[in-house]
Amino acid sequence: MINRRQFKLTAAAAYTLGAGLSITAVLFGAVGALESSKMQLAFEQHADQRTAAIQSGLNDAAEVLAVTNQLFVANPQVSRSQFQTFTAPLLLRYPFIQAFNYHRLLEDTARTDFEAQMQREFPGYAIREIADGAAVTAPRKARYSVVDFLEPMAGNEPAFGLDAGYRPEIRQAMEEILRTGKAASTGLLPLAQAAGQGLIMMMPVYKPGMPVADYGQRQAAWQGDTSLVIRATTLVSKILQADGLLDDDDALLQVRVAGGLVFSHGEAPQAADATPVRWLSWQQRSDYLKHFTVLGKEWEVRISALPRPFLADHIGSISTLVGGILSSLLMAAFVQSLVLRSRRVQMLVDARTAELRLSNERLNADVLARKRTERALLDSEQRFRRLLALSSDWYWEQDANLRFTSITGGFYEKGLLRPERFIGKTRWDATPGMAATRWGRDHIARLEARLPFSHFEYAIEGDDGVLRWYSTSGEPVYDAKGDFKGYRGTGAEITERKLSEQRISHIAHHDALTGLPNRMLLQDRLAQAIAHANRSGHHMWVLLIDLDRFKFVNDSLGHKAGDILLKTVAQRLSGSVRESDTVARLSGDEFVAILSETSDALLTPDVVQRVMNAVAQPVMLEGKEFLVTCSIGVAAYDGSVGDEAQHLIEHADIAMYAAKKSGRNGFRFYLPCMNEEALERLRIENALRQALARSEFMLHYQPQVDLGDGAITGVEALLRWQHPEMGVVAPDRFIGLAEETGLIVPIGMWALQSACAQGKAWNDWRAAHGQPPLRMAVNLSARQFTQPDLVAKVAEVLEETGLPPACLELELTESVFMNDVTQAANLLRDLKALGVTLSIDDFGTGYSSLSYLRRFPIDVLKIDRSFVNDIAVDEDDEAIVVSIIALAHNLKLRVVAEGVESREQLEYLRRHDCDQIQGYYFSRPVAPLQFEQMLRENKHLGWAELAPLAWVEAGTAA
Repeated sequence: MINRRQFKLTAAAAYTLGAGLSITAVLFGAVGALESSKMQLAFEQHADQRTAAIQSGLNDAAEVLAVTNQLFVANPQVSRSQFQTFTAPLLLRYPFIQAFNYHRLLEDTARTDFEAQMQREFPGYAIREIADGAAVTAPRKARYSVVDFLEPMAGNEPAFGLDAGYRPEIRQAMEEILRTGKAASTGLLPLAQAAGQGLIMMMPVYKPGMPVADYGQRQAAWQGDTSLVIRATTLVSKILQADGLLDDDDALLQVRVAGGLVFSHGEAPQAADATPVRWLSWQQRSDYLKHFTVLGKEWEVRISALPRPFLADHIGSISTLVGGILSSLLMAAFVQSLVLRSRRVQMLVDARTAELRLSNERLNADVLARKRTERALLDSEQRFRRLLALSSDWYWEQDANLRFTSITGGFYEKGLLRPERFIGKTRWDATPGMAATRWGRDHIARLEARLPFSHFEYAIEGDDGVLRWYSTSGEPVYDAKGDFKGYRGTGAEITERKLSEQRISHIAHHDALTGLPNRMLLQDRLAQAIAHANRSGHHMWVLLIDLDRFKFVNDSLGHKAGDILLKTVAQRLSGSVRESDTVARLSGDEFVAILSETSDALLTPDVVQRVMNAVAQPVMLEGKEFLVTCSIGVAAYDGSVGDEAQHLIEHADIAMYAAKKSGRNGFRFYLPCMNEEALERLRIENALRQALARSEFMLHYQPQVDLGDGAITGVEALLRWQHPEMGVVAPDRFIGLAEETGLIVPIGMWALQSACAQGKAWNDWRAAHGQPPLRMAVNLSARQFTQPDLVAKVAEVLEETGLPPACLELELTESVFMNDVTQAANLLRDLKALGVTLSIDDFGTGYSSLSYLRRFPIDVLKIDRSFVNDIAVDEDDEAIVVSIIALAHNLKLRVVAEGVESREQLEYLRRHDCDQIQGYYFSRPVAPLQFEQMLRENKHLGWAELAPLAWVEAGTAA
C-alpha cells in the first residue's frame, strides 16, 4: 500500500504555488489599475469635451454681447429699426438668446419727458417694475435703468419698459460693470417675459469721448448697457445637442452657475461600494468636477457616471488572474512531481554515501533556485513587453557618442522608416537640417552637457514622403564607476496633435466661409506691409471692395446662394492679385486687399481694374446667371506719413463710399477732401434722425394742370426740410441718405399722413364751393414699398384723415419693381383694391418695360423732365415723348409731363394730346397758404393765342 503521506503538498510545491499566486496577484493589480486608469482617462476626456463645449458656447454668447455693444459704441444714435435689423440674424443663429436689451440710464428729472416721448410711439407706456409677480408702475427714485430697446418684441412684451434695477442681482451686476469696467453676468433669476429662469449678460455703454479709467469716471460716463437675456437651460442643452454630447445616458450631467442649477441630464448614480481600492469595486463608477468663470460668474460642471459591472471593463486583468492561477497550479504540480520522484530515487539508492545524498540535495536546491530565477526574469520581461505594447511610446538607446544602438516599440513601422537611417547615427544625422537650426543646436548643447530632456519635438519625413512629428524624452546613463555610457528614453508620434494645433491656428486667423484671412490676421498683414513700405520706400495700397446688389442675391435666392457667391468672389479676388499680396474678408460682403509695390511690379490703376474685372465675371446661382459688380475704395501709402497708416482701412472705406455714390461699379482713390464729405454726411444723418421729432419737415405743393381746360386738377406733395442752422436742406442732400438709413419709412408715413389731411381740407372747401375734388399725389420710396404693412398703413391713413381713396395718387419709381416682380404685382393689386390711383414716376429713365404696364394695375405715366427739356429742339426726345403718349393712351393710361418750363414745350405737348402738365411754367412748388390762394382765385392756364401763357383770373380767360 502506498504511504498516504506522499500525497501531501511538499514545501517546494507550496512555495512555488505561493510565489506564482503572489506574482499573479501583482500582475492582476497592475493590469487592473491600468485598465481603471484608462477608463477614468476616457471618462475625463469625454467630460472635458462637454465642459469645453459649454465654455465655448458661453464665450460665443459673450462675443455676441460684445458685438452688440459695438453697435452702440460705433453709432451712439442707434435706431430701433437698426437694432432690430442688427439682432435678427443673431437671434436665428443663437436660439438660446431670449432677448437683446438696451438699458438706458435715466435720471428721475427726465422721467416725465421720456415717458411722454415713448407714449407717442407706444401708447400707455410707463416705466414699470415687477412686484408680487405683476408689473406695476415704478416708484420714484433717483435713477432708473430702463429696458429701452428690446428684440424680439414678440414674446418679450412684459420686459419692455421695466426698470431693470429693481432686482438686486441686476444691480449687483451693474455695480460690477462700473467697478471693473468689463462685461458682467447675473446668476440664475426669474425672467419677466417668460416662465422659468435665465441669466443676463451685460456690457456698459459710455458717453462718447468721456474718460473711463477708474470707477468715478466710468460712473460719470455711464449712459446705459447692452444685455443678452439667456435661457440658460436652453443654452446648455443646445450646445451639447449640437456637438452630439447628449447621446449617452450613462452619466448624470449637472451644470450650475453661482450655485444655481442650470441643467441636469441623466439619472443620479447609486452610492459606490465601500471598497478600499476603488478599481476593485464590483460596481465601477467615476466622478468629474470642473469650474470655470465667464463674465465674473463661476460655472460648475459635475458629471457622475452610472456604475458599470466590474467584468465589463476588466477583461484583461481577469484573464491575467485566471491565467496566473492556472500557471501557478501547473508549476506547483510539476514541482510536486519532481519532489516525489526524487524521494523514490532516494529510496532506491539509500545505500549511497551521505556525501552523495548531500550533493544531490544541493543540486536539487540549485535547480529550483535557477528555475525560480528564470521564471521571475521571464515574468518581468513579459510584464515589460505588455506595458510597452499597451503604451503608444517606443524605447530607444544611444551610445557614448550619441549614436542610436536600439529603437523598439514600432518606431519604424509607425513612421514608415528604414532602420539604417538611424542605427549607428545621431539624431541630427538622421534629421537633415536640424544642426543648422537654433532649436537643433540648443538640443545638441543639452546632450553635450549630459542633461536630461523631455518633450523634445521635431519632424521627420518618412520613406513615403509624408512629414510626421515626434516627441521624445531621455536621460543620460552612467555605469557603476560613474562613466557616461550614453542616453536612453522613450518617444511617441504626435503628428495628429500638431495637425490639430495647425488647424486651430488656421481657424483662429481665417474666415470660416471663404478661407481668407480674418480681421485679426488682416491687422498683422497690414502692419507687415506698412513696415515693408517704410523700409523700401515703395507704395502700398489698401483696397476696400464692397459688392453691389449683394443684398438682392441674399433676399431673392437665400443665404446659401449668397454664401456660394461670397466664396466665388473670394477665389476670384485671390486669383487677381499676386501671391505676396493679401486678400481678407472684412465683414459681410466687404473684402480688403493689401497690394505692395516692388521694383519689378509698380502699382497702377490697371491693377484695381483687373480686380474689378475678375469680380464682374458671370456666376451661376440656382441655375441662373448673375453679374455682380463691385465698388472699390483705394487708400495709398508711400511710407512717408506716420499716423495715417493706422487709418488706411478707414480711408479706403470713405473712398469706397464715394465710388458707390458716383454710380457703383467703379473705384475711387482716397482724397483728404472726402473726409469733409463724410463728416457732412454724418452731420446731416445725425440731424435727420432728430428732424421728424422736432417738426422740421414741411410739405410744398406743385399743381398739376389739365391741358384740356387749363384748370388745376391735382397737386403733388413734395418734402422740404427747414433746419434751424443749415436752413433749407435740398432734397438731393438728404433723401438718398434717408433711404439708406431706413429713416425714409417714418418720414414717408408722416408725409402721407400730412398730405392726405391737407387734401381732405382742400376738397371739403372745394365741395362747399361747388368745385370738383383734387387728386393728392404722394411719392412712395423703394424702402417704403418693401415694408410688409404698407397696405395696412395706407388704409389706416385714409381712414384717419377721411380722404376718399380715389383722391389719393401714389407715385412709384420703376426701381421698386426690380427685386421681385411677382411680389410687386401682388402688392400693387392690394393697393389698387383700396381704391387709390397708381402712377409710375420718371417713366423712361429706369428699367422701363412694356411687361410692367401689362402686369401692373397702373393708372398714370409721368414723363421724366429729362425728355421734356429738349422736345422742341431734339428729334430723339420728341420721338420718345410722342411714343410714350401714344403707348399710354393705347393702354388707357393718363399722361402727365413733368418739368414744363416754356411755352414751346407746352404747345408741343398740347399738340400731341398730353393730358396734364406739371412744372415751373405754371408754378413752382409752393407752401400750403400760397396754394390755397391759387384755389381761391381759381387760377388756370390762359388760351390767348398771342399773349404769353401766364396766371389769369377765371373770368378773363379767353
